[in-house]
Amino acid sequence: MGQLAFDPVEEARRHWVEHGWPEAAPGMAAVTSIMRAQQLLLARIDAELKPFALTFARYEVLMLLTFTRTGQLPLNQVGQRLQVHPTSVTSAIDRLEKQGLVERVPHPTDRRTTLASLTADGRELAARATKVLNASVFADPGVPAGKLNPLIATLRSMRRSAGDFS
Repeated sequence: MGQLAFDPVEEARRHWVEHGWPEAAPGMAAVTSIMRAQQLLLARIDAELKPFALTFARYEVLMLLTFTRTGQLPLNQVGQRLQVHPTSVTSAIDRLEKQGLVERVPHPTDRRTTLASLTADGRELAARATKVLNASVFADPGVPAGKLNPLIATLRSMRRSAGDFS
């Protein structure tokens, strides 16, 4: 897709006003802008993770396990912490397991629970992928540095009001 010569969100906002919905126009523009920003960021991240044979979802699992004390978590906690459906966790763990980056191990004290356990290869790949993402995306997400903290605060407020966390 090529670059447009105009801002389509601003154009839609103008149409919202013209069609009699001026009170909803700012909210529509905000939601549409957030959705488009998410698409743009995900495309950048996917391009950087492709050489590692990772998706952002699988990268998030690796990083979650990296940040744990033992490199292990019960599968249900992986889903809770990443706020994804159990089916998505199963799919991600299946793929990571096939890649040799994670393994399923029985919980030492609860026979009903399976742990996702980070392998040495998984820890090493997560570190390399993070180095690339930090340099190419996270250090410059496309928002001036002085505007990042206010943006984070605004989105945090939105997430809290939507019930994302208490």
